Amino acid sequence: MDNWLAIVISLSYLVLFLSLMMAFIRMALGPTLADRVVALDLIAFITIGFIAVYTLDSGQRAFLDVAITLGLVAFLGTVVFARLIAKRVSEERE
Repeated sequence: MDNWLAIVISLSYLVLFLSLMMAFIRMALGPTLADRVVALDLIAFITIGFIAVYTLDSGQRAFLDVAITLGLVAFLGTVVFARLIAKRVSEERE
């Protein structure tokens, strides 16, 4: 049973890493600011995924507090960026 869990955790790390690389590419190449904001938000949530998988791997529950805090900060950052984008769009229309 432990071998099965180790395989799943290793695959999870691999998939999260590939997702992180694709999100970095989108953030670098994103044609619009909105694409970059979404990619940055995705990077934050992939990092939360890494923390969750590491918590399963190590058995230390203290890292879940870090993941929850990062999720809240990422959400607030997304709201701020959305307001910034909305403000820019409304200024361009005027």
